[in-house]
Amino acid sequence: MSGPLDGVFVLDFSAMVAGPYCTRLLADLGAEVVKVEPPEGDYMRLRSPLRAGESAYFGALNCGKRSVALDLRTERGREVARALAQRADVLVENFRPGVMKRLGLDYESVAAANRRLVYCSISGFGQQGPEAQRPAYAPIVHAACGYDLANLAYQEGLDRPLKTGLFVADVLAGALAFGAVSAALARRAASGEGDYVDLALMDAMFSLMAYECAEAQFPVERRRPLYRPVRARDGFLMLAPVSDANFEAMARAAGHPEWIDDARFRDARSREQHWDELMDLLDGWARDRSAADCEAAMAAEGVPCARYCTLREAMDSAYAQGRGSFAKVRDRAGTFRVADTPFKLRRAHAGARGWIAPLGRDGAAVLGERLGMGREEIETLIRQRILITDEETMQ
Repeated sequence: MSGPLDGVFVLDFSAMVAGPYCTRLLADLGAEVVKVEPPEGDYMRLRSPLRAGESAYFGALNCGKRSVALDLRTERGREVARALAQRADVLVENFRPGVMKRLGLDYESVAAANRRLVYCSISGFGQQGPEAQRPAYAPIVHAACGYDLANLAYQEGLDRPLKTGLFVADVLAGALAFGAVSAALARRAASGEGDYVDLALMDAMFSLMAYECAEAQFPVERRRPLYRPVRARDGFLMLAPVSDANFEAMARAAGHPEWIDDARFRDARSREQHWDELMDLLDGWARDRSAADCEAAMAAEGVPCARYCTLREAMDSAYAQGRGSFAKVRDRAGTFRVADTPFKLRRAHAGARGWIAPLGRDGAAVLGERLGMGREEIETLIRQRILITDEETMQ
């Protein structure tokens, strides 16, 4: 099947995680994504894990894209980039606000010659306002938006925020940018006009904390129950007895039907008031059982539950295999798995394309196809080191 974005030409000036994740999803749906990189390449090409000099981390975010290595420090390089932008359907960038304007590649400059362009800027704190020029990566935004302290408030026995290793703000912002770009393309199909998307990581994180934003305005007398791990003999289990039916099934699965009539747990409000006591009872039930046995017992009664797995276990699970959660891709170091598109379409293709382009591999082809440049003009750009080709990166 064809992809729903077949024929859409995306110019990707983004680096690191948020922008590349947005354009990776666009590529998964069939768009032709041309990643414009500096002569030294996206910094993520150097990030571990590395295999024979190739970054699997970079590959997971950039599979299915073409690579053009262009020196935007030169006027000629900027002219080439502007010419490509005038022919693009979508442009995505995540420079600090003002950088694209200095390059003559800001929305106003490019849209003047390409009114159908959907232009997406991703930044930490938005394109305007008192914080716009503040440098931002996901851990900075996690701290600034209240997320880290909100998460700390849910912990016990800790006196400082948790360390950051999972970049929630980046992936969330990339996914929301993908949705905004798709919406702008749908509008363009009806109106003929493009649009400008200004997406801030801070706003993305605010959207993640619906309850916390409400509670910050209207403090509650009693903290809501927190889901905590149940300790089994050899690991942990997560249980979520949300409804009365869930709780009653859980009590039967644990072999303690008397919990159902216990005054402490008789209804949702009572369980909230005695939540820690209920969790302690579950710890006692699971203590001498394996996590797998606990999971099986609860699952047999239809209780929402899961054994805590390592990521490697989850990647190899029956779920991931049956769902097709991962796709195989290839770079010059060989094949590996990446998370596939997180949704399925019934009547169109959505899925990771199987290649990661070496730096500059597609420069000559893209300039020829999109700008009609002849061989001599392209070779001049290469000699002047304005356009860096794959052959040079391999030397």
